[in-house]
Amino acid sequence: MAAIWEPESRFGIWLEIETLAAEGMEKLDIIPQGVSAAVRERAAFEVERIDEIEREVKHDVIAFLTNVAEHVGEEARFLHKGMTSSDVLDTCLNVQLVRAADLLLTGIDRVLAALEKRAFEHKLTPTIGRSHGIHAEPTTFGVKLATFHAEFQRCRARLVAAREEVATCAISGAVGTFANIDPRIEEYVAEKLGLEVEPVSTQVIPRDRHAMYFATLGVIASSIERLATEVRHLQRTEVLEAEEFFSAGQKGSSAMPHKRNPVLTENLTGLARLVRSAVTPALENVALWHERDISHSSVERGIGPDATVHLDFALHRLGGVIENLVVYPENMLSTLESMGGLHNSQRILLALVEKGVSREDSYRIVQRNAMKTWKKEGPLLDLLKKDPEVSERLSDDELEALFDLDYHFKHVDTIFQRVFGKS
Repeated sequence: MAAIWEPESRFGIWLEIETLAAEGMEKLDIIPQGVSAAVRERAAFEVERIDEIEREVKHDVIAFLTNVAEHVGEEARFLHKGMTSSDVLDTCLNVQLVRAADLLLTGIDRVLAALEKRAFEHKLTPTIGRSHGIHAEPTTFGVKLATFHAEFQRCRARLVAAREEVATCAISGAVGTFANIDPRIEEYVAEKLGLEVEPVSTQVIPRDRHAMYFATLGVIASSIERLATEVRHLQRTEVLEAEEFFSAGQKGSSAMPHKRNPVLTENLTGLARLVRSAVTPALENVALWHERDISHSSVERGIGPDATVHLDFALHRLGGVIENLVVYPENMLSTLESMGGLHNSQRILLALVEKGVSREDSYRIVQRNAMKTWKKEGPLLDLLKKDPEVSERLSDDELEALFDLDYHFKHVDTIFQRVFGKS
């Protein structure tokens, strides 16, 4: 990913754009035949030389063209004919963003594969579901992972759409009117680069496209953080239902030899913040002055490499975390059972309603007993059996049946079918 943003890569794309434009002009007999062949044969550049020239001329594209001309010779005078700097800069940026998106999609695919594998591994591993951080009702660890898989499917679809939206080319000249360059040149260059023609570029490619791209990266980063945060919570000592892999020889603390810290997922949380920090500047880049200004340029030179490199790293780190995640099913079951059956409260409420008790009274009856269990005065099932308002409606056998754990998992296959296309 970093290589996409290196000066050598950037100038290489610039040279390809200029060469393709020359080829298109030759085909239309706008410039002499043989120019593009000469450029292909002799063109070269040196980053240090471009920097040296730019220090004098204070213009990066002119510095680049001057350096290329030193190698090409006489034919170089036909390069950049009718073009403006943004034709090169904006088209190059979009090529870089497309290439970055392709790498990011590879990272998302790794995360998706890891989540699917582990989800099926723990499809029926019981665990407590939590709302507001408090025990709610049972789910399975596989279903928990399936929710993340579905989310990263959406992330992938958004990135594919953002890639398509940013994959445009502008070779339209000053203020985008094609006054000095034929629109067919733009069409030729776009086709050769695998891009679409920008319908109207006003000299720059509209930055709403880029805003959507970086906003999509921000959403992906937030999805990474949600999964990382889940792992961090599950690794807490008093929970310990899952934890990051801890390799032989790894150290968790410089002071406390017993520590096994969730350093990878904490790192992912921080990386997500960095990626999201690119979103607001990208949104603010949309409002440029008239047909063009360069207030966006300094921003994009920073957020382009930073956001894509950080996100690329984060996706592969997350993939590794899930691939190697250590899961403790016995701890999950122990935690689930630790609250004395409170996770069955809704089943009792509904059963009483079906027996003719009003919902308000059913809630009151179940909550009264649940609060005793909360205070460690006994398991919920035992308390319910002793409650005359309950026993009047539900037998002991009926109550015990309502505490069947498998009841909660009867639609797991349906969920997996929806998420993975198979159960």
